[in-house]
Amino acid sequence: MTKMPIIIDTDPGIDDAMMLILAFANEHVFDIRLVTTSAGNISQDKTNYNARAFLSYIGANVEIARGLERPIIYEIEEAEEVHGESGLGNVQFLTPMLPISHRTAISAMLETILKSDEKITIVSTGPLTNIAALILAHPEVKPKIERISWMGGAAVGGNVTPTAEFNAYVDPHAVEIVFRSGIPIVMSGLDVTQKAFITIEEMKNMLELDTEFTQKLNQMVEFYLKNIKKTPFHEENFDKVLQFHDVCAVMYLLKPQIFEGQDYYVEVELEGITAGTTIVDYMKKTGKAPDVHVLYEVNREAFVMEFMKAVEIISKRIN
Repeated sequence: MTKMPIIIDTDPGIDDAMMLILAFANEHVFDIRLVTTSAGNISQDKTNYNARAFLSYIGANVEIARGLERPIIYEIEEAEEVHGESGLGNVQFLTPMLPISHRTAISAMLETILKSDEKITIVSTGPLTNIAALILAHPEVKPKIERISWMGGAAVGGNVTPTAEFNAYVDPHAVEIVFRSGIPIVMSGLDVTQKAFITIEEMKNMLELDTEFTQKLNQMVEFYLKNIKKTPFHEENFDKVLQFHDVCAVMYLLKPQIFEGQDYYVEVELEGITAGTTIVDYMKKTGKAPDVHVLYEVNREAFVMEFMKAVEIISKRIN
């Protein structure tokens, strides 16, 4: 089977770490050419360090390039109250073996995409700042990008404001640039990620593997649960389930058959109280052609099974 060439743009972040587990446990499916870091959950310094530390720990061998420091227009909005000051809760990893790339994220993405004989799929699980900057500076890459699988946005209800999801809220101008680029987009918004949950009991089953890796994951999960209840991201069922939103962006590429979605025209609000709102034209009132594949359903049991399988693979790899 031909592997899918991908670039991962991420802002680790506890749920980003869970996404990286799924991606690097399935290297028989994905040819991970590059990882780039965005500022979002925490600062660029911390997201880049965390990516290098976590990927070093799980035995990955990949270039990790540093992205832009802040959104295109607005000041950076971070979420340390959810992910902790370090970004990975209270879990410590060894000093990263993987170095910071000598290339910037934009240069690394440009060269990786243009040199590839195959079209590249981009997975983004943070603000779309790096991707938007790449498209603006180098529009020649657009025909060589297969699609962008993004965790962000929401059709119905936000988690930062009444209508905006965090990744879209942080850099709405980047979302607008990417959505208007003509590149195929898959949007894993809150409408589907909130259904892709793992129960506390299911996470406890993970501990039966009895590895250092699963112990560290459990520590991150406990921190995540404890802190998210104190934030605007809190929902009624957060004491019973874990929503690792970012996992969906990779899971869709791995198992598209477990998701449901349709193509819609999506527009992004850029200013004011509704900034970051992704307006999905469900009723096709705008008359504009659909430009985003919006996911809204998932087979949760299949989702959990694949994630747990990935945890087991990485546990065995480390030990």
